[in-house]
Amino acid sequence: MITGPLKSQVDKIWNTFWTGGISNPLTVIEQFTFLLFIRRLDEEHTAKEKQASFTKEPIQQPIFEEKFYPFRWSKFKNLEPESMFELFTKPSIDGMTVFDHMKTVGEEGGVFGEYMKGATFMIGSSRLLDQVVQLMDGIDMRDRDTKGDLYEYMLSKIASAGENGQFRTPRHIIKMMVEMMEPQQDDLICDPAAGTAGFLVAAGEYFHEHHPEWFHDKTFREHYHHHMFTGVEFDATMIRIGAMNLQLHGIRNPNLVLKDALSESNANMRKQFSLILANPPFTGSLDYDAVESSILKTVKTKKTELLFLGLMLRILKTGGRAAVIVPQGVQFGSSNAHKAIRQELVENQKLDAVISMPSGVFKPYAGVSTAILIFTKTESGGTDHVWFYDMHADGLSLDDKRQEVKENDLPDILTRWKNLKNEATRKRTEQSFMVPFDEIKANDWDLSVNRYKEVEYEEVEYEKPEKIIEEIKELDKARGKALRELESLLK
Repeated sequence: MITGPLKSQVDKIWNTFWTGGISNPLTVIEQFTFLLFIRRLDEEHTAKEKQASFTKEPIQQPIFEEKFYPFRWSKFKNLEPESMFELFTKPSIDGMTVFDHMKTVGEEGGVFGEYMKGATFMIGSSRLLDQVVQLMDGIDMRDRDTKGDLYEYMLSKIASAGENGQFRTPRHIIKMMVEMMEPQQDDLICDPAAGTAGFLVAAGEYFHEHHPEWFHDKTFREHYHHHMFTGVEFDATMIRIGAMNLQLHGIRNPNLVLKDALSESNANMRKQFSLILANPPFTGSLDYDAVESSILKTVKTKKTELLFLGLMLRILKTGGRAAVIVPQGVQFGSSNAHKAIRQELVENQKLDAVISMPSGVFKPYAGVSTAILIFTKTESGGTDHVWFYDMHADGLSLDDKRQEVKENDLPDILTRWKNLKNEATRKRTEQSFMVPFDEIKANDWDLSVNRYKEVEYEEVEYEKPEKIIEEIKELDKARGKALRELESLLK
């Protein structure tokens, strides 16, 4: 998390966009992303120049031909605002603008360059462009952590999230899910509803935090940068933002798929991944025609939250694991589709855990209650006991303000999850406990924690009514006496 002067600089950039007439948060992020990419292109080219100078050899795969040097950040940032703005808005070199040239960058620009075709430059004045360029230029972004944290902070300002059931997942919840799943060295990790790629970024950060020594191995680095991470997203703007988020966190070439994950166009994605981390959109509804047929064979429904669970079972390898956020209705919904997907997870796969979260976790976007399901694809059952945890607090207030509070169950969840042997003896009155397969089956595959939790009532002894009445009478006498004394003082 960024603090102090850097946070202040980012806030200034945000406010500059806002006062310059760009008030849509997604547009601000997108325009910021484009400028960030243009700056990175120049930094990459500069690094290649230094290497060429050191080796006395020509620049390998140059990003800028010499004729396009005026389009480099280090060149145009020193121009007068009007001249700079013209480079962005009036075609000049080879009939291109700075923005047009950015779209032509191929592999040299990394994965982000692949998603630039639909990009639109929306900064409408020379003054605004110059202000933003100068503010961005003042930020030292050589450090990987700083770049990643800066972008995450910008993303946290997307206040318009929450439309169409898409909620930006709180980063501390994502981090907890990743910590619970403990990604492995050879994992193939997918988020089929990637959004800003928060889950993939957190998984990547997990390796830096817990296994920095793995990056000394060339095979792992190759896997990490080119094969480990896959995100599917149907929104072109979000996939550009996700690509930049991943790149700024040091993941050079993730596999990002611009498709509707549930559609026939994504039908060839099958049995590919060993780990899924996701918070798919819910409250949505799709026609059967819009959904790939094998998903409907697993769960015949129009509800997106159930369809995504069917999709995950399709794209996971056997033995693959998943941690996914679902709306509370998935736990106890009474429709045939709700029961069918729960039965599938418990009876035919291995359901490992259900973590019920309080309704304020997604505020201020929504007050919806949710849960985390953790399961393993086995195709042969294997659920013996399911671990339930009733989360009461996540370290932030559960109102719209989401201010930091001392109550926080997340560390306790991690501790108990990593010591499941000790959970077997817990009582149903505690915050976590195990429930056997047969009991879940007998309850029609209900996965709500309240179905199995026992509430312990404490006996409270009160005085006899006669004594309470006497005490009230004494109080009444005292009150009358005090009132009379007050009246006498006023005479």
